[in-house]
Amino acid sequence: MKRRNTGPKTAVLGALKAANAALSHDMLQSELGTAINRATIYRVLNRFCEDGRVHRIVGDDGKQYFALCLNCDEQKGAHNHNHFHFKCVACGKVECLDHEIAVPLPDGYSLERFNGWISGRCNSC
Repeated sequence: MKRRNTGPKTAVLGALKAANAALSHDMLQSELGTAINRATIYRVLNRFCEDGRVHRIVGDDGKQYFALCLNCDEQKGAHNHNHFHFKCVACGKVECLDHEIAVPLPDGYSLERFNGWISGRCNSC
């Protein structure tokens, strides 16, 4: 479905692109200031998830982070999100690790979603 391009959508998308990492709602709110209210940011993020522009990452603390969809084939609706996510314990940066994960499952089982989480120190810390 084609959606209208609005100021809040443009601002949230711009912040995600500039960050080059996954951001939580709080991080986005801090980045955008008071220009966009909390409810609007949630609504924009949820629509981006529905439209396949971003994917949601649930951290080990239950906090949600949002990252731009990269290496996805939007034409075919193929989203490659079965990868690990890394959170730096020093600076808090959350990023997607590039390697796709194959999880061996018993016969008759099928994988729909994978949420892998690794904590440690990034190369900047």
